[in-house]
Amino acid sequence: MDLVRANFADAEKLLKMQKAAFQDLYAKYQDTETSPAAETIEKIFMRLKQTFTYYYFINVDDITVGAIRVVDQKNPETPKRISPIFIAKQYRRKGYAQMAIQCAEKIHGSQNWELETIMQEKRTCCLYEKMGYCQTGKTQKNQ
Repeated sequence: MDLVRANFADAEKLLKMQKAAFQDLYAKYQDTETSPAAETIEKIFMRLKQTFTYYYFINVDDITVGAIRVVDQKNPETPKRISPIFIAKQYRRKGYAQMAIQCAEKIHGSQNWELETIMQEKRTCCLYEKMGYCQTGKTQKNQ
């Protein structure tokens, strides 16, 4: 498994994969404000222009199984973030998200990370806890 940096030419592929990966959660929560399934190509382009955003395709045996976005401002005072990470449905439950997070930590350093997730999605929370992330107690309810 390896991470391959995405660029502007990959924006449509990123968006298509992201929308498909988050479609079930979008249908469940109908959160048009923050759901990755509701994002536009303009938002992907905006992020790709950011000097602190790194999109990577998650490749396994030359097959793209998902993607991860790392926000890394290269500032020890500012935590790095994963936002979002996604795996295509047919490749889930194989450990690829775990491996992608480990690779991202090797590239960007293993200290000072944060992430956001939907607390009601126990499987996602378990993944992050298994990776050593812990809840801070900070919660926000989106409406």
